[in-house]
Amino acid sequence: MPKIFSRYATPFVTGLFLVSAISGTALFFNYQNGLFHNMHVWLSMVLLLPFVLHIWKNWRPFNNYFKHVPMFVALLLSVAGGLYYALDSLPGNGGGREGGGGRPEFAFLNKIQNAPVSEVAPLLKLSDDAVTSGLQTKGFTVSGPDDTIAAIARNSSKSATDVYSALLQLGN
Repeated sequence: MPKIFSRYATPFVTGLFLVSAISGTALFFNYQNGLFHNMHVWLSMVLLLPFVLHIWKNWRPFNNYFKHVPMFVALLLSVAGGLYYALDSLPGNGGGREGGGGRPEFAFLNKIQNAPVSEVAPLLKLSDDAVTSGLQTKGFTVSGPDDTIAAIARNSSKSATDVYSALLQLGN
């Protein structure tokens, strides 16, 4: 392993873990979700590289953990906890929320994303034609008021977020 990787693996694991812990805690308590969500997701992904380098650098001592029961107990409990939340988020297991677990605001956005423009337009206090023509003017492919936001995004090679942003501009 090059010396620079060996030198920076543990400090980066520490720094990125702190960012992940703080942003994860903020998300848990629904504090400034917009501020912390992308930070948490992306920097947690970045954390994987220095973590792998850290394990590689410390492989011998790390490997010794597998000779004792606490590692197996910790792994078993971690996998069980992960499975609990994964299974809880499957449709029909959502703790009383229709459509599965997860955050209700995302489930609501999913319903809007799959609703036709004719049902979304009144939320913006606009007519179907105003939304359809407005999106077309902004470069989106819209064939009519029966198109969904998901279909408009797909047909326009854009994201649903791009469509939401355009819709908000139309509604202001």
